[in-house]
Amino acid sequence: MTKSKKLKPDLSIEECAYRRVLEIISNKWTVLVITALANGSMRYGEVRRRIFGISQKMLTQTLRHLEREGLVKRDVHPSVPPTVDYTLTPLGETLVPLLHQMKEWADGYYPLVEQARRDYDREDESAN
Repeated sequence: MTKSKKLKPDLSIEECAYRRVLEIISNKWTVLVITALANGSMRYGEVRRRIFGISQKMLTQTLRHLEREGLVKRDVHPSVPPTVDYTLTPLGETLVPLLHQMKEWADGYYPLVEQARRDYDREDESAN
């Protein structure tokens, strides 16, 4: 590239499709709930038992968020007491392979990220 040609921005945080997707799935609980529901419909208590450490409040908020985004369907069955099942929608199911790929990447490469952090911190400490 010549010095006379200036590079024009071609990325925009407002228009970036990745950013919009990350806004939906970046919460740690969101990914875990989608993963829990990947094998089929579940009741609230079943989802909660599958996800270590999630509070009732956070699970409720996450399920509502996913329902609003069109990723989870909530089915209320008229019984006494009413029972509710949660299922991934066809749109939600499209995320499952991507989340599996992210998990595979994390399993294979996250140790390298941790090593890079240690190396960086060690170099940063010696520079100070």
